[in-house]
Amino acid sequence: MKSFIEGLPKAELHLHIEGTFEPELMFKLAERNAITLPYESVEALHEAYNFSNLQDFLDIYYQGMNVLRSEQDFYDLTWAYLQRVSQQAVTHVEIFFDPQGHVERGISFETALIGIYSALQQGQKQFGISFGVIMCFLRHLSEEDAFETLEMALPHKDKIIGVGLDSSEAGNPPSKFTRVFAKAREEGFHVVAHAGEEGPPEYIIEALDLLKVERIDHGNTCLQDAALVKRLVAEKIPLTVCPLSNTKLCVVDDMKNHPLPAMLKAGLQVMINSDDPAYFGGYLNENYAAISGLLDNDKNLLAKLAVNSFTSAFLSDENKVAAIAKVNDYLARHNSN
Repeated sequence: MKSFIEGLPKAELHLHIEGTFEPELMFKLAERNAITLPYESVEALHEAYNFSNLQDFLDIYYQGMNVLRSEQDFYDLTWAYLQRVSQQAVTHVEIFFDPQGHVERGISFETALIGIYSALQQGQKQFGISFGVIMCFLRHLSEEDAFETLEMALPHKDKIIGVGLDSSEAGNPPSKFTRVFAKAREEGFHVVAHAGEEGPPEYIIEALDLLKVERIDHGNTCLQDAALVKRLVAEKIPLTVCPLSNTKLCVVDDMKNHPLPAMLKAGLQVMINSDDPAYFGGYLNENYAAISGLLDNDKNLLAKLAVNSFTSAFLSDENKVAAIAKVNDYLARHNSN
């Protein structure tokens, strides 16, 4: 099964580029930028990655961000991710970045975006990985702050395909950002939002009704509301599920209790993603491997997850058809062996 997962063509739609910051690279960039980290060694930083909830994770996540200062830093961070996933049969990525977390540190919007985008261009050229960039609003900040960030993005519509909503979900409902999402849609951006990770099903409903999102990031708690599940199935709303993230943050107490099999059984359009892989213990293939046993190592179901990843991507119909054909061809070859 490991070799099947390793070669299975797949897309990643829920990936925070700042969450790919491996301790080794963090120390390297800290030294380059003359920044002293509050850890004695790479090993001590690895140990600090053991946290028990979303807020503890976010605290260290934003601390790591502080090391990113130049275009080259953002390039190196993105390039390291692309090198990893190029070895995992990932052929398309749609990555999140958090400009507010950088601008508030005095790093310009353009510095972060150009560094990230340049690496993605190189990744497409060298590895054949197509891409999209999604700018996320930090939901613990105000809608006014989000509007300012959206204004910064407008000159870069050629590089940014969509806007999202992330950070601390508890107490920050999607309704808080209704106006800025309306403006983003008017400007032609795709819209997605984190909802139903720690928040209740009502947050998913708000994201659909008020923000009018095209995808729900996470969405686990939809299973608490049968009517919502029926709606998500009927409207074919994708849910970008992140198994290792869910267990690392104790959203799910144990992988054996992960809701993904139930979500598939309900007919939901789910796929697997890695979220913040450096912090959560695995990139895309590790997430597939973690969930495989719950699906009885069924190659057809794993391939369905991969098909869903391309179906749910912001790709042209032509590119979707081509990518899905590669998944189906791959499955057919393995089923004939």
